[in-house]
Formats: sequence, C-alpha cells, structure tokens
Amino acid sequence: MLKKFYIFFITACLLLSAGWTIQQDIEGSKDHPLFTRIPNFFISEYEEKEFDTHDFEYDYDKYATVEGHKWIISYELIEGTKAPGMLQILRNYENAIKKVGGTVLYTTTSHTCLKLEKQGKEIWVDVHVYSGASSYQLTIVEKEAMRQDVTANAEAWFSAISTTGHAAVYGIYFEIDKSDIKPESEPALKEIAKLLKSNPGLNLFVVGHTDSTGEFAHNMKLSEARSNAVMNELISKHSIAAARLKAYGVGPLSPVASNKTEEGRAKNRRVELVER
Repeated sequence: MLKKFYIFFITACLLLSAGWTIQQDIEGSKDHPLFTRIPNFFISEYEEKEFDTHDFEYDYDKYATVEGHKWIISYELIEGTKAPGMLQILRNYENAIKKVGGTVLYTTTSHTCLKLEKQGKEIWVDVHVYSGASSYQLTIVEKEAMRQDVTANAEAWFSAISTTGHAAVYGIYFEIDKSDIKPESEPALKEIAKLLKSNPGLNLFVVGHTDSTGEFAHNMKLSEARSNAVMNELISKHSIAAARLKAYGVGPLSPVASNKTEEGRAKNRRVELVER
C-alpha cells in the first residue's frame, strides 16, 4: 500500500514539474455554445464583452465590421500531445458551422471566416491557427444593435454646433458596406429634423466619415453615398427643405480616434453635421 502511495506521489511531482498544473482552462473561461473545442487543447486566454466590434475578412482584402456580443477565445495544445494539422483545425470548424446551416465565407491556409443566420440571429466567426497548429483563436460576434444608454439629441447637437461648428451623430446605422439606412436610425433622423425645424436659420453640411479599413477610393465613395442617403431621408420623410442641406463624404480623412484599434475605428465611422 505504501509503495502505491509513493508511486502516486512521484507521478504527481513529475506532472507538477512539467508544468501541467497551468495547462487547464483559465478561470472564468468556457467554450462558446456554438462549438466544442479540438481535443487536447485548453483555453489560455478568454475575453467576453456585451458589446464590441470586429472586422471580419469575408473575402480577399474585404472586411465587414460587425458589432454585438463578442467573444475572443484562445486555445493552446496540452504539452506532450500531438498537434493536429492547421487544415484539420480549420476544416473542423467549417464542417461544424455547415452542420447547423451556416456558410464558409472565406478561407486561407491559416484562417477561415464563417457566418450563421438562424432564428433571427446573425453570428460571425473568425478562426485563426498559429504556431504550427499548437494554438488557435476564435473571435465570435453575435450581431446586434447597441443598446443606446446615452442618447444625443437636438439640443446637444445645437450646443455642439454653436460651440465648435459641428456635431457628431452616432445613431445612424447602415447595412454593411452599403448606403442603405437601417430602421433603427429613425430616432436619430427625427432628432436631426427637430434640430433643423427648431432653428430655421441653420443650414448644414451632412458629412459622411469612414474608418481606414479597405481601399481609400471605395471609402470616399461610400461615405458620400451615405451622406446623400441621410440628406435624402431628411428631405423626403421629414420635410426638410433641400436648400438647407448639402451632402459630402470625406472617407477616412478626418478621424477622431486611432484606426489601429477596433474602438477607434468605431468612433471614426460616423455622420457629422457641420454648420454652413
């Protein structure tokens, strides 16, 4: 009996010295409900945010910015176990999304972009494989509109325009890479109309802004199309005189934050009202 105890004790010591104690999921982490993990991997990093943004490469050098509930889950191979091939990891996740009705949008030798639309939800997934398949990372965003806890209004915008000559509007939403205005933008549009109707002497430039992701010429064109869409919406649906508005797009030329972070890029994508 004593001999068995010593064998167990020595084995435990060897496992501790090999670093196996840290090769377990970090505290508070878990797999995303949509996927199981590749066998012999543990969660080494975990981040979950109620609302955040991520740029998904859905085609070669083409990105879709998706906002919503976000997970970043990093996996590492347990020491002493055999690493699967990079392709094996990618194909596992591609097959998993297909089984539940999703699609593979874009794939390379080390990355795949996946999308699932089901039961009113739109879920985007990035899978990146690193270090000879000894580690990989999932970035998952369940797309949703942000709950607007702080709402800018006509009075706040008028104060900003009176002080600085311009006001940023973040409550106008567009379809991805398009100028189509989403229905949830209506409260912001009503407030812009209220601003103009309450101040009949105020004329505005409606200026569209983008982040620096993608091609410069495309962003310039997109920002102008979006500013025109906002202007036309105010004229046609909110009875604002066309002579009071002019639309321009400046693309990524006037950032208010660094384009090196997702948070900065989100701030740079905006419509501004500029006094003229």
